[in-house]
Amino acid sequence: MKERAERQDKTRQKIVDAAIALHQTKGPLATSMADIAEKAGVGRVTVYRHFPDEATMVRACSGQYFERNPLPDPESWRAIAGPAERLRHALAEAYAYHRSTETMMTRVLADARDHPMVAPYHAHWRRAAEVLAEGFPDKGRRRIQLTAALALALSFDSWRTLVRDYALTDEEASSVASRLVCDCAEL
Repeated sequence: MKERAERQDKTRQKIVDAAIALHQTKGPLATSMADIAEKAGVGRVTVYRHFPDEATMVRACSGQYFERNPLPDPESWRAIAGPAERLRHALAEAYAYHRSTETMMTRVLADARDHPMVAPYHAHWRRAAEVLAEGFPDKGRRRIQLTAALALALSFDSWRTLVRDYALTDEEASSVASRLVCDCAEL
């Protein structure tokens, strides 16, 4: 019984690993359950036995992907004194994260930017912008503008534009984004 459970766990893991690899190379929309079965070296029936529908598969894959690639922790940024220094630190962490997850996030955001499975990812970065905005003195409408500038600075798309389209280093991209935010906040 224990051996059977271990084999099932191993098979399930092969399926999840295959799905993650395919989502990263083909994108989630172009990946079929048949593709996953073939890459995992199992039959389609086996895939469906472990994952009865695509939503179950997506939850397992995204859960494991983000477990392996944890998002930066905005709460830890609160310990850094001074909004400008906190911002520089946050951007360094965010841009390092974007670089390490670029292949996957390029595919996922191209295919499924507005899919519910990506909502927690977007919510994380919105929360990160809100945490950073707390360190600035702006209030009211200026706070909304500042938070928008912070969200723009933290976003994967902004990072990708700066480093891929304009060939900036992460440090240069962070400096540009910091200056834009600080100008918005009039620091």
